[in-house]
Amino acid sequence: MSVWDDLVGQEAAVAVLSRAAAGQGHAMSHAWLITGPPGSGRSNAARAFAAALECDRGGCGVCSSCRTALSGAHPDVTVVRTEQLSIGVDEVRTLVRRASMSPTLGHRQVLVVEDADRITERGADALLKAIEEPSPRTVWLLCAPTPDDVVATIRSRCRQLHLATPTHAAVARLLVERDGVDPAMASFAARAAQGHVGRARHLARDEASRIRRREVLQLPPQLTSLGACLRAAANVVTASAEEAITSTTERDAHELAELNEALGFGTKGARPRNAASQVKDLEDQQKARVKRLQRDGLDRVLSELTTYYRDILAVQLGTDAPLVNVEQDAAIRTLARRGTPAVTMRRLDAILAARTALETNVAPLLAMEALFIDLAEAL
Repeated sequence: MSVWDDLVGQEAAVAVLSRAAAGQGHAMSHAWLITGPPGSGRSNAARAFAAALECDRGGCGVCSSCRTALSGAHPDVTVVRTEQLSIGVDEVRTLVRRASMSPTLGHRQVLVVEDADRITERGADALLKAIEEPSPRTVWLLCAPTPDDVVATIRSRCRQLHLATPTHAAVARLLVERDGVDPAMASFAARAAQGHVGRARHLARDEASRIRRREVLQLPPQLTSLGACLRAAANVVTASAEEAITSTTERDAHELAELNEALGFGTKGARPRNAASQVKDLEDQQKARVKRLQRDGLDRVLSELTTYYRDILAVQLGTDAPLVNVEQDAAIRTLARRGTPAVTMRRLDAILAARTALETNVAPLLAMEALFIDLAEAL
Protein backbone atom coordinates (compact mmCIF):
# COMPACT_ATOMS: atom_id res chain seq x y z
CA MET A 1 0.00 0.00 0.00
CA SER A 2 1.17 3.54 -0.78
CA VAL A 3 -0.24 7.01 -1.31
CA TRP A 4 0.00 6.47 -5.08
CA ASP A 5 -2.44 3.53 -5.25
CA ASP A 6 -5.40 5.53 -6.59
CA LEU A 7 -3.44 7.12 -9.45
CA VAL A 8 -4.61 5.02 -12.36
CA GLY A 9 -2.34 4.69 -15.37
CA GLN A 10 0.06 7.40 -14.19
CA GLU A 11 3.23 5.39 -13.73
CA ALA A 12 5.48 8.02 -15.33
CA ALA A 13 4.07 10.83 -13.19
CA VAL A 14 4.30 8.73 -10.03
CA ALA A 15 7.96 8.03 -10.77
CA VAL A 16 8.69 11.76 -11.05
CA LEU A 17 6.82 12.65 -7.87
CA SER A 18 8.32 9.77 -5.92
CA ARG A 19 11.84 10.86 -6.83
CA ALA A 20 11.05 14.43 -5.83
CA ALA A 21 9.57 13.37 -2.49
CA ALA A 22 12.66 11.29 -1.82
CA GLY A 23 14.91 14.25 -2.61
CA GLN A 24 16.74 12.47 -5.39
CA GLY A 25 18.94 14.67 -7.54
CA HIS A 26 17.37 17.95 -8.66
CA ALA A 27 13.87 16.53 -8.89
CA MET A 28 12.31 18.77 -6.24
CA SER A 29 10.82 22.21 -6.86
CA HIS A 30 9.08 24.74 -4.61
CA ALA A 31 6.17 25.08 -7.08
CA TRP A 32 4.48 22.49 -9.28
CA LEU A 33 1.78 22.77 -11.93
CA ILE A 34 -0.01 19.44 -12.31
CA THR A 35 -2.18 19.29 -15.43
CA GLY A 36 -4.26 16.67 -17.16
CA PRO A 37 -7.69 16.06 -18.70
CA PRO A 38 -10.76 15.85 -16.46
CA GLY A 39 -10.77 12.65 -14.44
CA SER A 40 -7.07 11.95 -14.89
CA GLY A 41 -6.44 12.41 -11.18
CA ARG A 42 -4.82 15.86 -10.86
CA SER A 43 -6.17 16.42 -7.35
CA ASN A 44 -5.37 12.88 -6.26
CA ALA A 45 -1.81 13.28 -7.53
CA ALA A 46 -1.37 16.56 -5.65
CA ARG A 47 -2.76 15.13 -2.41
CA ALA A 48 -0.63 12.00 -2.72
CA PHE A 49 2.47 14.11 -3.38
CA ALA A 50 1.66 16.29 -0.36
CA ALA A 51 1.41 13.16 1.79
CA ALA A 52 4.68 11.80 0.41
CA LEU A 53 6.43 15.09 1.20
CA GLU A 54 5.34 14.83 4.85
CA CYS A 55 6.03 11.10 5.18
CA ASP A 56 9.36 9.85 6.55
CA ARG A 57 9.17 6.96 4.07
CA GLY A 58 8.20 8.89 0.97
CA GLY A 59 4.51 8.02 0.92
CA CYS A 60 3.97 4.71 2.71
CA GLY A 61 0.23 5.31 2.90
CA VAL A 62 -0.19 3.91 6.42
CA CYS A 63 1.62 6.29 8.79
CA SER A 64 -0.11 9.17 10.58
CA SER A 65 1.41 11.77 8.24
CA CYS A 66 0.11 9.99 5.14
CA ARG A 67 -3.34 9.33 6.53
CA THR A 68 -3.89 12.86 7.84
CA ALA A 69 -2.51 14.48 4.68
CA LEU A 70 -4.79 12.41 2.44
CA SER A 71 -7.84 13.06 4.64
CA GLY A 72 -7.24 16.80 4.88
CA ALA A 73 -6.43 16.77 8.60
CA HIS A 74 -2.67 17.37 8.46
CA PRO A 75 -1.83 20.80 9.98
CA ASP A 76 0.86 21.51 7.37
CA VAL A 77 -1.15 20.52 4.28
CA THR A 78 -3.73 23.05 3.08
CA VAL A 79 -6.08 22.02 0.28
CA VAL A 80 -8.20 24.57 -1.57
CA ARG A 81 -11.02 23.38 -3.75
CA THR A 82 -13.47 26.12 -4.60
CA GLU A 83 -17.17 25.50 -5.04
CA GLN A 84 -17.53 28.97 -6.48
CA LEU A 85 -16.89 30.08 -10.04
CA SER A 86 -13.55 31.66 -9.12
CA ILE A 87 -10.88 31.96 -6.42
CA GLY A 88 -10.58 35.61 -5.44
CA VAL A 89 -7.71 37.72 -4.22
CA ASP A 90 -8.74 37.54 -0.56
CA GLU A 91 -8.64 33.75 -0.56
CA VAL A 92 -5.26 33.78 -2.28
CA ARG A 93 -3.87 36.26 0.25
CA THR A 94 -4.97 33.95 3.05
CA LEU A 95 -3.05 31.14 1.37
CA VAL A 96 0.01 33.33 0.94
CA ARG A 97 0.00 34.14 4.65
CA ARG A 98 -0.28 30.44 5.39
CA ALA A 99 2.62 29.71 3.06
CA SER A 100 4.89 32.05 5.01
CA MET A 101 4.50 30.02 8.19
CA SER A 102 6.93 27.34 9.27
CA PRO A 103 5.66 23.74 9.41
CA THR A 104 4.30 22.72 12.81
CA LEU A 105 4.63 18.94 12.59
CA GLY A 106 5.74 17.93 9.12
CA HIS A 107 8.74 18.48 6.90
CA ARG A 108 7.14 21.20 4.75
CA GLN A 109 4.25 23.60 4.49
CA VAL A 110 2.33 22.28 1.46
CA LEU A 111 -0.45 24.23 -0.27
CA VAL A 112 -2.64 22.42 -2.81
CA VAL A 113 -4.84 24.53 -5.10
CA GLU A 114 -7.08 22.08 -6.94
CA ASP A 115 -8.66 24.69 -9.22
CA ALA A 116 -5.75 26.99 -10.06
CA ASP A 117 -7.42 27.77 -13.39
CA ARG A 118 -10.19 29.54 -11.44
CA ILE A 119 -7.87 32.07 -9.77
CA THR A 120 -8.84 35.62 -10.74
CA GLU A 121 -6.37 38.05 -12.27
CA ARG A 122 -5.88 39.92 -8.99
CA GLY A 123 -5.53 36.60 -7.18
CA ALA A 124 -2.84 35.54 -9.65
CA ASP A 125 -0.91 38.74 -8.96
CA ALA A 126 -0.97 37.97 -5.22
CA LEU A 127 0.10 34.37 -5.81
CA LEU A 128 2.94 35.32 -8.15
CA LYS A 129 4.93 37.14 -5.48
CA ALA A 130 4.67 34.17 -3.10
CA ILE A 131 5.96 31.81 -5.80
CA GLU A 132 8.71 34.21 -6.86
CA GLU A 133 9.95 34.58 -3.28
CA PRO A 134 9.08 31.23 -1.63
CA SER A 135 9.65 30.39 1.99
CA PRO A 136 12.41 27.78 2.27
CA ARG A 137 10.15 24.94 3.44
CA THR A 138 7.00 25.76 1.45
CA VAL A 139 5.74 23.85 -1.60
CA TRP A 140 2.91 25.01 -3.89
CA LEU A 141 0.96 22.37 -5.84
CA LEU A 142 -1.31 23.93 -8.46
CA CYS A 143 -3.77 21.86 -10.50
CA ALA A 144 -5.38 22.82 -13.80
CA PRO A 145 -6.64 21.10 -16.96
CA THR A 146 -3.86 22.52 -19.18
CA PRO A 147 -0.83 24.79 -18.67
CA ASP A 148 -2.56 27.48 -20.75
CA ASP A 149 -5.33 27.69 -18.12
CA VAL A 150 -2.84 29.30 -15.71
CA VAL A 151 -1.36 32.76 -16.33
CA ALA A 152 2.01 32.65 -18.04
CA THR A 153 3.94 34.37 -15.25
CA ILE A 154 2.92 31.72 -12.74
CA ARG A 155 3.24 28.86 -15.21
CA SER A 156 6.82 29.81 -16.03
CA ARG A 157 7.83 29.57 -12.36
CA CYS A 158 6.43 26.09 -11.78
CA ARG A 159 7.74 22.68 -12.65
CA GLN A 160 5.12 21.20 -14.94
CA LEU A 161 3.84 17.65 -14.76
CA HIS A 162 1.18 16.38 -17.16
CA LEU A 163 -1.04 13.40 -16.43
CA ALA A 164 -2.26 11.09 -19.18
CA THR A 165 -5.81 9.87 -19.72
CA PRO A 166 -6.02 6.41 -18.09
CA THR A 167 -6.87 3.48 -20.34
CA HIS A 168 -10.33 1.94 -20.10
CA ALA A 169 -8.80 -1.32 -18.90
CA ALA A 170 -6.95 0.44 -16.08
CA VAL A 171 -10.08 2.30 -14.93
CA ALA A 172 -12.18 -0.87 -15.06
CA ARG A 173 -9.57 -2.76 -13.07
CA LEU A 174 -9.59 -0.05 -10.38
CA LEU A 175 -13.38 -0.18 -10.10
CA VAL A 176 -13.31 -3.94 -9.66
CA GLU A 177 -10.40 -4.08 -7.23
CA ARG A 178 -11.05 -0.96 -5.16
CA ASP A 179 -14.83 -0.58 -5.29
CA GLY A 180 -15.99 -4.15 -5.79
CA VAL A 181 -17.87 -3.32 -8.99
CA ASP A 182 -19.03 -6.19 -11.20
CA PRO A 183 -16.54 -6.60 -14.08
CA ALA A 184 -19.17 -6.11 -16.80
CA MET A 185 -20.47 -2.93 -15.16
CA ALA A 186 -16.91 -1.71 -14.60
CA SER A 187 -16.09 -2.23 -18.29
CA PHE A 188 -19.22 -0.31 -19.36
CA ALA A 189 -18.56 2.56 -16.94
CA ALA A 190 -14.90 2.88 -17.93
CA ARG A 191 -15.81 2.98 -21.63
CA ALA A 192 -18.65 5.45 -21.14
CA ALA A 193 -16.55 7.76 -18.96
CA GLN A 194 -13.67 7.81 -21.46
CA GLY A 195 -10.93 7.61 -18.83
CA HIS A 196 -12.58 9.94 -16.28
CA VAL A 197 -12.10 7.91 -13.09
CA GLY A 198 -14.60 9.81 -10.94
CA ARG A 199 -17.27 9.75 -13.63
CA ALA A 200 -16.73 6.03 -14.20
CA ARG A 201 -17.12 5.29 -10.51
CA HIS A 202 -20.32 7.36 -10.38
CA LEU A 203 -21.80 5.62 -13.41
CA ALA A 204 -20.92 2.20 -12.02
CA ARG A 205 -22.51 2.83 -8.64
CA ASP A 206 -25.46 5.13 -9.39
CA GLU A 207 -28.35 3.97 -11.55
CA ALA A 208 -29.81 7.49 -11.75
CA SER A 209 -26.60 8.67 -13.44
CA ARG A 210 -26.87 5.89 -16.00
CA ILE A 211 -30.49 6.85 -16.71
CA ARG A 212 -29.58 10.53 -17.20
CA ARG A 213 -26.78 9.55 -19.55
CA ARG A 214 -29.11 7.37 -21.60
CA GLU A 215 -31.63 10.22 -21.85
CA VAL A 216 -28.94 12.59 -23.18
CA LEU A 217 -27.84 10.07 -25.80
CA GLN A 218 -31.43 9.77 -27.03
CA LEU A 219 -31.64 13.51 -27.79
CA PRO A 220 -29.84 13.83 -31.18
CA PRO A 221 -32.40 11.89 -33.25
CA GLN A 222 -35.18 13.97 -31.66
CA LEU A 223 -33.80 17.35 -32.82
CA THR A 224 -35.96 17.56 -35.93
CA SER A 225 -37.64 20.97 -35.52
CA LEU A 226 -37.18 24.32 -33.80
CA GLY A 227 -39.81 23.42 -31.22
CA ALA A 228 -38.09 20.13 -30.44
CA CYS A 229 -34.76 21.92 -29.97
CA LEU A 230 -36.23 24.50 -27.60
CA ARG A 231 -38.02 21.84 -25.55
CA ALA A 232 -34.90 19.71 -25.35
CA ALA A 233 -32.83 22.68 -24.18
CA ALA A 234 -35.39 23.63 -21.53
CA ASN A 235 -35.57 20.05 -20.26
CA VAL A 236 -31.79 19.67 -20.04
CA VAL A 237 -31.31 22.99 -18.24
CA THR A 238 -34.18 22.34 -15.83
CA ALA A 239 -32.89 18.86 -15.03
CA SER A 240 -29.37 20.15 -14.35
CA ALA A 241 -30.71 22.90 -12.08
CA GLU A 242 -32.89 20.48 -10.14
CA GLU A 243 -30.00 18.06 -9.74
CA ALA A 244 -27.75 20.84 -8.44
CA ILE A 245 -30.35 22.06 -5.95
CA THR A 246 -31.12 18.56 -4.73
CA SER A 247 -27.46 17.77 -4.17
CA THR A 248 -26.92 20.90 -2.04
CA THR A 249 -30.20 21.30 -0.10
CA GLU A 250 -29.13 19.31 2.95
CA ARG A 251 -25.70 20.91 3.08
CA ASP A 252 -27.16 24.41 2.67
CA ALA A 253 -29.53 23.85 5.59
CA HIS A 254 -26.69 22.54 7.76
CA GLU A 255 -24.47 25.53 6.95
CA LEU A 256 -27.28 27.99 7.71
CA ALA A 257 -28.06 26.28 11.02
CA GLU A 258 -24.39 26.43 12.03
CA LEU A 259 -24.18 30.11 11.13
CA ASN A 260 -27.39 30.92 13.02
CA GLU A 261 -26.05 29.15 16.07
CA ALA A 262 -22.76 31.02 15.86
CA LEU A 263 -24.61 34.34 15.54
CA GLY A 264 -26.90 33.60 18.48
CA PHE A 265 -30.18 33.24 16.61
CA GLY A 266 -32.72 31.44 18.74
CA THR A 267 -31.13 32.68 21.99
CA LYS A 268 -31.69 35.76 24.12
CA GLY A 269 -28.11 36.92 23.70
CA ALA A 270 -27.16 39.98 21.70
CA ARG A 271 -26.57 39.34 18.02
CA PRO A 272 -23.76 40.90 16.03
CA ARG A 273 -24.72 43.99 14.08
CA ASN A 274 -23.46 42.41 10.88
CA ALA A 275 -25.51 39.22 11.34
CA ALA A 276 -27.76 39.97 8.36
CA SER A 277 -24.80 40.61 6.08
CA GLN A 278 -23.17 37.33 7.13
CA VAL A 279 -26.36 35.42 6.35
CA LYS A 280 -26.56 37.21 3.01
CA ASP A 281 -22.92 36.30 2.25
CA LEU A 282 -23.65 32.64 2.99
CA GLU A 283 -26.72 32.68 0.76
CA ASP A 284 -24.67 34.23 -2.07
CA GLN A 285 -21.99 31.55 -1.68
CA GLN A 286 -24.63 28.81 -1.75
CA LYS A 287 -26.21 30.27 -4.89
CA ALA A 288 -22.79 30.38 -6.56
CA ARG A 289 -22.21 26.74 -5.60
CA VAL A 290 -25.52 25.71 -7.17
CA LYS A 291 -24.62 27.68 -10.29
CA ARG A 292 -21.30 25.90 -10.60
CA LEU A 293 -22.86 22.48 -10.01
CA GLN A 294 -25.48 23.20 -12.68
CA ARG A 295 -22.74 24.21 -15.09
CA ASP A 296 -20.82 21.03 -14.25
CA GLY A 297 -23.98 19.04 -14.99
CA LEU A 298 -24.37 20.73 -18.37
CA ASP A 299 -20.71 20.08 -19.09
CA ARG A 300 -21.37 16.36 -18.58
CA VAL A 301 -24.22 16.63 -21.11
CA LEU A 302 -21.81 18.20 -23.60
CA SER A 303 -19.27 15.45 -22.95
CA GLU A 304 -21.87 12.75 -23.65
CA LEU A 305 -22.93 14.49 -26.87
CA THR A 306 -19.30 14.77 -27.91
CA THR A 307 -18.83 11.01 -27.63
CA TYR A 308 -22.06 10.48 -29.59
CA TYR A 309 -20.97 12.60 -32.55
CA ARG A 310 -17.47 11.18 -32.32
CA ASP A 311 -19.06 7.76 -32.86
CA ILE A 312 -21.01 9.09 -35.86
CA LEU A 313 -17.81 10.49 -37.35
CA ALA A 314 -16.02 7.17 -36.82
CA VAL A 315 -18.78 5.35 -38.71
CA GLN A 316 -18.75 7.91 -41.54
CA LEU A 317 -14.99 7.63 -41.93
CA GLY A 318 -15.10 3.85 -41.83
CA THR A 319 -12.52 3.56 -39.05
CA ASP A 320 -12.00 0.46 -36.94
CA ALA A 321 -12.29 2.45 -33.71
CA PRO A 322 -14.83 0.83 -31.37
CA LEU A 323 -17.93 2.88 -30.59
CA VAL A 324 -18.10 4.54 -27.19
CA ASN A 325 -21.90 4.32 -27.16
CA VAL A 326 -22.44 0.82 -28.47
CA GLU A 327 -25.90 0.80 -26.90
CA GLN A 328 -26.92 3.47 -29.45
CA ASP A 329 -25.43 1.64 -32.43
CA ALA A 330 -28.57 1.67 -34.60
CA ALA A 331 -29.35 5.36 -34.08
CA ILE A 332 -25.71 6.33 -34.60
CA ARG A 333 -25.50 4.49 -37.91
CA THR A 334 -28.80 6.01 -39.07
CA LEU A 335 -27.59 9.56 -38.43
CA ALA A 336 -24.21 8.73 -39.96
CA ARG A 337 -25.93 7.80 -43.24
CA ARG A 338 -27.91 11.04 -43.29
CA GLY A 339 -24.92 13.34 -43.04
CA THR A 340 -21.29 13.72 -44.02
CA PRO A 341 -18.08 13.99 -42.00
CA ALA A 342 -18.08 17.75 -42.65
CA VAL A 343 -21.56 18.07 -41.12
CA THR A 344 -20.54 16.03 -38.11
CA MET A 345 -17.46 18.19 -37.60
CA ARG A 346 -19.71 21.27 -37.57
CA ARG A 347 -21.78 19.60 -34.89
CA LEU A 348 -18.70 18.92 -32.81
CA ASP A 349 -17.65 22.55 -33.25
CA ALA A 350 -21.10 23.62 -32.03
CA ILE A 351 -20.65 21.55 -28.86
CA LEU A 352 -17.27 23.18 -28.27
CA ALA A 353 -18.82 26.62 -28.78
CA ALA A 354 -21.54 25.80 -26.23
CA ARG A 355 -18.89 24.79 -23.68
CA THR A 356 -17.07 28.08 -24.26
CA ALA A 357 -20.32 30.01 -23.88
CA LEU A 358 -21.05 28.37 -20.53
CA GLU A 359 -17.52 29.10 -19.33
CA THR A 360 -18.02 32.78 -20.16
CA ASN A 361 -21.28 32.90 -18.15
CA VAL A 362 -23.75 32.92 -21.03
CA ALA A 363 -27.18 32.03 -19.65
CA PRO A 364 -27.43 28.20 -19.67
CA LEU A 365 -30.78 28.16 -21.49
CA LEU A 366 -29.51 30.43 -24.27
CA ALA A 367 -26.34 28.37 -24.66
CA MET A 368 -28.21 25.07 -24.89
CA GLU A 369 -30.90 26.45 -27.21
CA ALA A 370 -28.22 27.72 -29.58
CA LEU A 371 -26.45 24.36 -29.45
CA PHE A 372 -29.49 22.22 -30.20
CA ILE A 373 -30.59 24.53 -33.02
CA ASP A 374 -27.10 24.26 -34.52
CA LEU A 375 -27.24 20.48 -34.24
CA ALA A 376 -30.63 20.41 -35.98
CA GLU A 377 -29.53 22.82 -38.72
CA ALA A 378 -26.62 20.54 -39.47
CA LEU A 379 -29.00 17.77 -40.55
